[in-house]
Amino acid sequence: MANSGSRKAAKTVGRYVDPHARGRVTKKVSHEKDHSPQWFGWLLLELMIFGVLVITLNYLQVLPGSTSPWYLVLGLVALFAAFYLATRFR
Repeated sequence: MANSGSRKAAKTVGRYVDPHARGRVTKKVSHEKDHSPQWFGWLLLELMIFGVLVITLNYLQVLPGSTSPWYLVLGLVALFAAFYLATRFR
């Protein structure tokens, strides 16, 4: 028969194993270094507004040269750049 002492042996395998014993504890990371600079958000918003404005003014035929596909390309590039920056914003 096994010795049934009052002290339990630490489990190393099974469902309710201490996370520290398994080495599964993630270290806390300082979030102070993770923030984007203050100008980053403003640049993102300005690119988004600029892209929408150029596309809208192109279709209203307000820009010089009447409607041009290059204005559409400029507006879409600005919008894509803004969405790319939005994925990098922290």
